[in-house]
Amino acid sequence: MIRAIALRLAALPLAVMLVGASPKLRVGDIAPEGEFTLVSGEKVAISALRGQVVVINFWATWCVPCRKELPTLDAFYRLTKQHGLRVFAVTTEDSVPIYAMKKVFDTMAISPVKRVKGPYFSLGAVPTNFIIDRAGRVRYAKTGAFDLDDLNREVVPLLNEPAPEAPAL
Repeated sequence: MIRAIALRLAALPLAVMLVGASPKLRVGDIAPEGEFTLVSGEKVAISALRGQVVVINFWATWCVPCRKELPTLDAFYRLTKQHGLRVFAVTTEDSVPIYAMKKVFDTMAISPVKRVKGPYFSLGAVPTNFIIDRAGRVRYAKTGAFDLDDLNREVVPLLNEPAPEAPAL
């Protein structure tokens, strides 16, 4: 018992260093490469989303503000998707079975994510939201739920920006 506790305590500094070494997405940075595996099984690379405005929402089933925010995000997405918006909802809970996630998202148009590869993670609280502009730059990275006013203020100006031109060959 004492040995087990001693081993855990000895590993603690390493765990702290690894957590501290995790890259954080900062406003103004180019969004790093990553990949979402959707509940449907489809894989979406962040680089494939260039030219679109992307909202990444981290949520949890037990989070009341999250459960209020998801329908708002979904309604906003339905109204603006034709202007180049993509919304991905990432649950922070590994224990949520796929069938339960499908049930939550059956009536929603936003994309539920079951797995993330890359440095995309919650900022320590849920909900956490990131917005990536058409050029692939992080334009928003904060905890807290979006309401319709927030989405209009943060996303609509980005949707009005032109998509970057493809590099000449």
